[in-house]
Amino acid sequence: MAFQKPSHTFTKIHLKALHTNNFKILFALSFTVFINTFSFAQDIPQKSQPIKRTVKEKDSVSSSLDSLLIKPVAVKEQDSTLKDSIKPKKELLENIVKYHASDYTTFNQKKHKLYLYNQATIEYGDMNITAGSIIIDYTTNTVYAKGILDSLSNYSQKPVFTQGSSVVEPDSIIFNTKTKKALIYNSITEQGDGTVIASITKKENDSVYFLKNAKYTTAEDMEDPEYYFKLRKAKVVPGKKIVTGLANLFIYDVPTPIGLPFGFFPQSEKQTSGIIIPTFGEQNDRGFFLQNGGYYFAISDYIDLAVLGDYYTNGSYGTRLESTYNKRYKFRGNVGFRYENLINSERGFPDYSKNTIYNLRWSHSQDSKANPNSRFSASVNLGSSRYYRNSLNQVNSGAFLNNTLASSVSYSKTFQGEPQVNFSLTATHSQNTNTETINMTLPTLQGSIGRMYPFASKSGSKKGIIQNINLQYNIRGENRIQTTDSLFFKKEMFDDAKAGFQHSIPINTNFKLFKFFSLSASANYNEVWTFKTVNKSFDPIERRTVTEEINGFDSFRTYNFSTSLGTTIYGMFNFEKEGKDSKIKAIRHIIRPSINYNINPAFDKYYDTYEVVSADGLTTSDVEFTRFEGGIFGSPGKNFSSSMGISVSNNLEAKVRDKDTTATEAKKIILLNNLNFATSYNFAGDSLQWSPVRMTGGTQIFNNKMSINFGATLDPYALDNNNNRINKFNIDNGGSLFRLTSANLTTSWSISSKKGDKKDKNSEAIQENLRSGGRDDDLFGLGEDFANQQIKDVKDDETPVDNGLYNYSLPWSLRIAYALNYSNSRRENQISSHSLMFSGDVQLSEKWSVRASSGYDLKDFGFTYTQLSFERDLKSWQMNFSWIPFSDRAQWNFFIGIKSSMLKDLKYEKRRQPDIRL
Repeated sequence: MAFQKPSHTFTKIHLKALHTNNFKILFALSFTVFINTFSFAQDIPQKSQPIKRTVKEKDSVSSSLDSLLIKPVAVKEQDSTLKDSIKPKKELLENIVKYHASDYTTFNQKKHKLYLYNQATIEYGDMNITAGSIIIDYTTNTVYAKGILDSLSNYSQKPVFTQGSSVVEPDSIIFNTKTKKALIYNSITEQGDGTVIASITKKENDSVYFLKNAKYTTAEDMEDPEYYFKLRKAKVVPGKKIVTGLANLFIYDVPTPIGLPFGFFPQSEKQTSGIIIPTFGEQNDRGFFLQNGGYYFAISDYIDLAVLGDYYTNGSYGTRLESTYNKRYKFRGNVGFRYENLINSERGFPDYSKNTIYNLRWSHSQDSKANPNSRFSASVNLGSSRYYRNSLNQVNSGAFLNNTLASSVSYSKTFQGEPQVNFSLTATHSQNTNTETINMTLPTLQGSIGRMYPFASKSGSKKGIIQNINLQYNIRGENRIQTTDSLFFKKEMFDDAKAGFQHSIPINTNFKLFKFFSLSASANYNEVWTFKTVNKSFDPIERRTVTEEINGFDSFRTYNFSTSLGTTIYGMFNFEKEGKDSKIKAIRHIIRPSINYNINPAFDKYYDTYEVVSADGLTTSDVEFTRFEGGIFGSPGKNFSSSMGISVSNNLEAKVRDKDTTATEAKKIILLNNLNFATSYNFAGDSLQWSPVRMTGGTQIFNNKMSINFGATLDPYALDNNNNRINKFNIDNGGSLFRLTSANLTTSWSISSKKGDKKDKNSEAIQENLRSGGRDDDLFGLGEDFANQQIKDVKDDETPVDNGLYNYSLPWSLRIAYALNYSNSRRENQISSHSLMFSGDVQLSEKWSVRASSGYDLKDFGFTYTQLSFERDLKSWQMNFSWIPFSDRAQWNFFIGIKSSMLKDLKYEKRRQPDIRL
């Protein structure tokens, strides 16, 4: 309900069902109306000079009317207070007050006080107060709010003061509705990521609070915070900042020497620019250092920039630029550039060396809703081949074992219609960090016109060999560059670039044969354009072949034909017997055999010869070559080819009794996901017409937790005494039907407890691995930049019941990868590689966790790259210890700091970095 000040209040009469007197009731009501009528009257002001009113004459007709004919009108004289210069006094309460209480609401007319008791609520403008007891004093414009004592003498229903976005939970509060000032006792206020606990708070206005003997903390337990900053005096501007005088750190109410004569805590709800505190450390070869310090620029709501730097006292330095951008429903991505200038030893010493390394990364993805007909994406990771191995920054520890760097930037466009037209532009980059070889395409152009059925009916399905004839057009153009690390982005890099276009028109058809077989046939026309050809000749003086490059347009055309025949065979083995509920219900075997035939004509018209002349001037031989040799799309085939390919794929599935007794159907499991055999026979070959049989297979067991993949190569031909293949079957040479030339086996097994399988694939350390070209797990280790990783508290949905007994399950996870490769192509009969990789983590207690990743080389008998990590959750703090015990990157790193992003610079980090030799 709404009420006004006492002089404007209607008196409320409570009528009770007692003995009544109508005359007295009417008299009381009349008197009440009379009193309230006078209560609305205003004081008569002092007489002042009256303001004359000027009336504009309308027309002559109206002015000529006889005044006797005008009937006098009783005009109520307007109050002069509406016309004088004195402004009326403001009401005591400018807004309507809404209030409510569960037990009672009473108003004391003598003291002009309103009393609200039990679950009291009052709203005044943007202010809201809820408390056990509220008293409004109209004479002093003051609101008193406090809690009440319950039946057990406990102080309950403490006030909650809300004004705008500010929420305060004190023990009691005094608020002046006129000055908007307030005194708040024992308040708890959330400010950004932290909480302010103050014994006395003075609210100066809507945007300024003054505190005395306050505590600032990010702990969750306000009754007993594990740490806090004690603020003797402080000024709070909600949503902007907290400025303090003397402040020092308390841990469980124990003061520490960590303190400041004054402090500034930013409280902006938006991202703001600011300094990033570096990490201090020491390295034997390069002295003391500062790492990952710099400045963060909050450019806008869509993009930011972090400029970070490293410095070593021996002169080495590094810099990092990291930027993230995001526009909702449009695109998102991040860009990073890293540069390090590394100096080893001291100038003048024999082992002095200097090296510069760099790395550029860019990731961009477009929202599918932005434009369904065009798409732009980028994934770039390029730079020095030795960057991840020589880098001193611990951020790159997880990418130490990377052997390749790859990049791709592409734009694609689709033109809807009949037929549909697609084209794309792509720039790719592939870099081997061991050989330092770089292959790039700048750019690759691809275009296609959708599949067309010239003989199909406009309505209905396509039937028969004629109606299923279809064709399409494809074009591909490339500018391919092959270079090395030392020539990357230099002029010499583009000297040997090769460019060309490839046009292809495939024509296909398919139809059913004898109901159970599917027959398909295709012919392909191929045309290649190139801008660089070669010419070869023999130099009789130098006694060598001379290759000359010829710049200019040239082209060649080829065509081929192929057909394939395939079917699917199903075999069912039923194990169910009447009256018996067997565990295995049935096994289904699926076989997909196929035969294909290919014809490639000989295009020897594109081949020329040159003569090799002996020292005495005689021609010894004619050597054939093609001017298209070394082209990016190959060269035309010189020999006629007619071959047949044979392949068989198998799949085994089983239906078993479900462990769930409520299930109505049997459970289907995969016994063998695939088992494939493939070989070919060359009809045009004069020897070794059969190619080796390639066998591959794979399956998953243990409820898809373990995957197994295997493969083998079986050669039907024998070897001679020099271990060369001969045109004689191995079985005819005293051996078996096939000769095992190679084999491989890879397995990966991931197991975990029920709670241990909840791993965060989007964690910052995993994302850093992926951006660097690594794995999406910790099998090869993780980065060690604990200070810049926002460690989030993972809370379980189920809270264990404390019954006084220790009953704690240990969440754990284990990942194992095993690889075995066997080689016997030339009777070497050896295992070329044999390794076991593993990583795992276990949560020893609710706060302790351990993680490890390592491997063992079963061939050379040695441990591979090993990393151990220990983590301790200290509620509002986080402690980490990472250790690489051996290898060239042997190091350790200890870190302890506050989890809150606002106070993450309050940290201690100590590390021993590896002594990397350049």
